Amino acid sequence: MDDVMVLPKEQSVEETVESLMQMYGQSILQLVYAYVHNEAVAEDLTQEIFLKCYKALPTYQAKSSLKTWLWRIAINHAKDYLKSWHNQNVYTADDTVLHNVQSSEAIEQQIIQQDEDAALANAVMQLPVIYREVIYLFYFEDYTMKQIAALLQVNENTVKTRLRKGKALLKTRLEAL
Repeated sequence: MDDVMVLPKEQSVEETVESLMQMYGQSILQLVYAYVHNEAVAEDLTQEIFLKCYKALPTYQAKSSLKTWLWRIAINHAKDYLKSWHNQNVYTADDTVLHNVQSSEAIEQQIIQQDEDAALANAVMQLPVIYREVIYLFYFEDYTMKQIAALLQVNENTVKTRLRKGKALLKTRLEAL
C-alpha cells in the first residue's frame, strides 16, 4: 500500500515535487477535504502543502517513504488550519456539488444513491476529527491499521479503538436518519 518513492539523485527538487503532485495530488486534496469540509479551502491548503513539501524536500531524511512524509505534512497542515484564527472566525459559503444526470431511467436511482451518499458523507464529516481521520484513511484511502498508526503517530491499538468508536457513532447517527 505505501508506495516507496525514493528521492532520485538525478531529479531536481522541482521535478520531484512535480512527480509527487501528479501521484498524490488528488489523494492529498481528498484527505484535506475530510478535515476542512470545504472544497475551495481544501484546494488552497493542498497548494500550501506542496509548497511546504518543496521547501522541506532538501531536508528529507528518508526515515519513511516520501508518501508517508507527505501525508504527515498534509495531516499536520490541515490540523493547524482547523486550529487557526481564520478557520474559527471566518465563515465561507457551503460547498455545492453538481451532478450530471445521464439518462431519464437512472434519475430515480441516482437521486436515491446521492441521498444515501450525502447522508453518509455528512455523518462522517460530523464525527470528531479523531474518528473522522481514521475512518477516512481506513475506508477511503485503504490504509492498514499499522500505516494509520504511523501516519497519525499513535499506537495501533489507539487506531483500532478510534475506528471502532467512530463506526459506532456513525451507525448511531445513520440509524437516527
